[in-house]
Amino acid sequence: MLTHSSMDVNTPPANADRIEEDPVAKSPPPATAGPTLTVLDGPACCPSGLSAPLARPAADELAHLLKAVADPARLQLLSLIGASERGEVCACDLTEPLGLSQPTVSHHLKILTEAGLLNRERRGTWAWFSIVPERLDEIAAVFR
Repeated sequence: MLTHSSMDVNTPPANADRIEEDPVAKSPPPATAGPTLTVLDGPACCPSGLSAPLARPAADELAHLLKAVADPARLQLLSLIGASERGEVCACDLTEPLGLSQPTVSHHLKILTEAGLLNRERRGTWAWFSIVPERLDEIAAVFR
């Protein structure tokens, strides 16, 4: 037969004299002079890159960024724009080197722009594109 014994929650355990207190847990947090600067090694979604487990929202954001560059035509676009002498290229000059139709090139440029990898500037009827170097650095930092 099982019996239920009552235990006083205010009574310390029998080995309470052997429990050591953590001195760090009692020390107050260090005083700061003002806001601290957080240095990001990876994209804003996952500043620690892949050196720490990713939460699902961060993984989704990183996957979206990587999907934008996970296409041969988009990688070619990034390399053509990045290698241009002026650092910018008119959309009209990108169809021939890629061997793709204008609507297809525009689609790829839109994806890269929405991912924050390209800047788009309208000049008259033409759109000019330039690389966002910080965004490429963020992709590279994920794998460092």
